[in-house]
Amino acid sequence: MRKVSFCMNISLDGYCDHTLGEPSEEMMEYFAGMMDDVDLLFYGRVMYQLMFPYWADVARDRSGSAAEIRFADRLVAIDKVVVSQSLEKVDGNTTIIRNDPATELRTLKQQPGKTISVDTVSMLPDLMAAGLIDEFKLVIHPVMAGSGRHLLDAGSLPKVLKLELAETLIFKNGCIALHYRKRK
Repeated sequence: MRKVSFCMNISLDGYCDHTLGEPSEEMMEYFAGMMDDVDLLFYGRVMYQLMFPYWADVARDRSGSAAEIRFADRLVAIDKVVVSQSLEKVDGNTTIIRNDPATELRTLKQQPGKTISVDTVSMLPDLMAAGLIDEFKLVIHPVMAGSGRHLLDAGSLPKVLKLELAETLIFKNGCIALHYRKRK
């Protein structure tokens, strides 16, 4: 059975917004390395549209640092599933699903393969409630946002999920990567 990993950048006060942080070359190497064990990306529409076509353009144009290009190349090569009611068209190795993301993810998890990376805040409570997330990789940025989308809204989980710390990385720019796994 495949592992499902939830990955997200967040502010110190718990807001998820890709524009808050200032990724360094060191962090981009970390993100690129994370993708080496991933063979499927599972996105919501908003995250998919934030990531693409931006990273596809970086891969095509070779416009970025060496770490950004490595990350872009890996991201573009990985198969993607996008959950969306409104998205009409996607490019390349991307599939759109319209309904029941938890059932779809459960089916994908049972297939042979590497890690499935889930990068969507909107579906997180439902996927957690269904017991589908095996680990969390959060990169905490040294900023207080004060507004935006929280990682989880109050009351969005049916029960407390206890985790164990697997790894901590501290970056020179003040960001901290936390890797947690579900307790066994």
